[in-house]
Amino acid sequence: MTPDWRSLDEELEHWQEAGHTLPLWWRDDDAMSQSAELERLAKLSADLDLPVHLAVIPHGATHDLVRFVAGHPMIIPVVHGWAHQNHAPAGEKKAEFGAHRPLEELLDDAERGLTALQKMFGSSLRPMFVPPWNRISPEMLTWLAGAGFSAVSTFTPRKAAKPASGLLRVNTHLDPIDWKGSRSLLPPEQLIAQVTRQLRDRRIGDADNAEPYGLLTHHLVHDEAIWSFVSALAKRLLDGPGEAWIYDERMS
Repeated sequence: MTPDWRSLDEELEHWQEAGHTLPLWWRDDDAMSQSAELERLAKLSADLDLPVHLAVIPHGATHDLVRFVAGHPMIIPVVHGWAHQNHAPAGEKKAEFGAHRPLEELLDDAERGLTALQKMFGSSLRPMFVPPWNRISPEMLTWLAGAGFSAVSTFTPRKAAKPASGLLRVNTHLDPIDWKGSRSLLPPEQLIAQVTRQLRDRRIGDADNAEPYGLLTHHLVHDEAIWSFVSALAKRLLDGPGEAWIYDERMS
């Protein structure tokens, strides 16, 4: 069944009429090695002319991933925690960098992840910290810049552009996967309504349009429905007010 995009198309027309632009960025999580799914991600990124910030899990990242990224300049590696290991107590939401561990351990793991990926990717790595499961101890934010990071990214609209000195926050806003159910695509009408509402809030000033609007994907678990929706949505946004955004550490 073809999704009904009319509500989003109408909202995008309002953006065009008002002369607004939408900074648009893309983050894809959980990379460790080259795969057929990663090749498909790279092709879609090139076809859309929309760079993808690839959140790489340092512990276990392979050199074939380094070679692949080197041959695909539209893929921008960033740091996805350390080992993507859950440290939360039973019954609580999963977190690797939550408040369940001493701050020193959190910072040590974050710095270890940054150092490992800098050795692997060199200058192509951007010092953005992406905590697994999008959860991070608030206390840790104060110290991330001192550990070598200049940006942090989680999920849902940010409350502040700079949560700490020298640290930019750039979150993601739409995740199309039904993690708690089918693990396929959420109902398209639900996703379209969400994007439409988020863009309307930005257009009328109820949300911060200075924060790039972030698409969040996980290439390793995509099925055809997810690939198709992400492609169609990104193309619509880029054909409208969307302008591709890439993180540069000088922004911090």
